[in-house]
Amino acid sequence: MKKLAVTSTVAMLSLGLTACGSNSTTNNSSAPAGSSGSSSSGGAAPLKVGLAFDVGGRGDHSFNDSAVAGLDEAEKQFGIKPTEVAATNGENDAARVSRLQQLAQSGNQAIIAVGFTYAAAVGKVAKQFPNVKFAIVDDASADSKGDNVDQITFTEEQGSYLAGAAAALKSKSGRIGFVGGVEVPLIKKFAAGYTAGAKKVNPNIKVDTAYLTQPPDFSGFADPAKGKTAAQGMFQNGADVVYQAAGKSGDGVFEAAKAAGTGKWAIGVDSDQGQTAAVGVRSVILTSMVKGVNVGVLAFLKSVHEGNFKGGNHIYDLKAGGVSLATTGGHIDDIKPKLDVLKKGIEDGTIKVPTS
Repeated sequence: MKKLAVTSTVAMLSLGLTACGSNSTTNNSSAPAGSSGSSSSGGAAPLKVGLAFDVGGRGDHSFNDSAVAGLDEAEKQFGIKPTEVAATNGENDAARVSRLQQLAQSGNQAIIAVGFTYAAAVGKVAKQFPNVKFAIVDDASADSKGDNVDQITFTEEQGSYLAGAAAALKSKSGRIGFVGGVEVPLIKKFAAGYTAGAKKVNPNIKVDTAYLTQPPDFSGFADPAKGKTAAQGMFQNGADVVYQAAGKSGDGVFEAAKAAGTGKWAIGVDSDQGQTAAVGVRSVILTSMVKGVNVGVLAFLKSVHEGNFKGGNHIYDLKAGGVSLATTGGHIDDIKPKLDVLKKGIEDGTIKVPTS
């Protein structure tokens, strides 16, 4: 599999983006798929872009909203014409294939599939429409590989290592928790990094782990009630910090932390949820492990817009700014020097972070 290096310059393209942008427009005019789109300011037809959401969609305050932020920024910078299409709980590959085919048939020259569940669908549809440029977030498997496919992946374990260290440094009880949306290898990367970072700080810390659903049931990414129940159990058992990698279900984890009272914290994921979560729960968000899905989406669309697209796996790591810890609220300011030491260790390779 061809892997392309991602420089820090590319990775920082969208600093300052908010994690939830304004509503995009829908346009299905008949520009030919695969034609060279460019900004309307140059007189050419604007690039038509389709974005296929993962479950939870726009407004999940997390993974999908981070992808949308990249799309919205590309709309501002390049004058693209975006179309968004939703996913539903329990859908199969045939539904995902149909969704991507419809986007390609509608004249979209670039199509973004948000989430690893689109892997097989992207691989199939990209072959059917070789002149359309595709991007898939969170998958680098042979299923989605293609000359016209940008596989956007991240070192979630590295950012989660820092989140685990922050949790352990802030914990008073010596017990913390992790709530994963679905027990799949990707979410296990979050859990592995989180546990390793926590134990680096406190080898005796206890880490409770729970997954809301098992594949092929992916509703664990869109069920706040299940997230709340799982987190409540952890707080009741003595955990005082709970990290969630559960998409929309993470809203329930925040609600549980708020209800648990003083000294109980939650850690957000993907977006800076201290800014994007419901106002009433932001005060209990210790930090967020920010994953630059917006960075990857914007970089992909910039490459298509400028005519220098290259397929392959682009990996956005800690050193390149692909993952980071949010400092909103100032809750981790006092431990930042210790976290910076760990960050440097990961970046220079002296700290090896497990992925499972």
